[in-house]
Amino acid sequence: MARKQFQTLSEPMYYILLALTKECCGVDIMKKVYEISHGRISVGPGTLYTLLEKFESANFIRETSVKGRKKSYIITESGYEALKQEYSRLKSMVDEGFEFMV
Repeated sequence: MARKQFQTLSEPMYYILLALTKECCGVDIMKKVYEISHGRISVGPGTLYTLLEKFESANFIRETSVKGRKKSYIITESGYEALKQEYSRLKSMVDEGFEFMV
């Protein structure tokens, strides 16, 4: 059985959506992902723009402005809901694993 798209988010997907809780453009998204993840996640332009296109098609983000080649985006309500679901899923995994780590 095929997995539903965005049933779970990859790390770059998760951090891109986190970055888009405030409006920003592609270059700023890449910087924010790096900063939020404390340098652990680095997203290149190819990955970023592919995911932005998929997120826009899924109505997880929307374009807010275009100035020449510079496009800005922000997360939508459905994108924020997906982000919250992923946060809950990850938190559950950590909580469930806790007893095995101590």
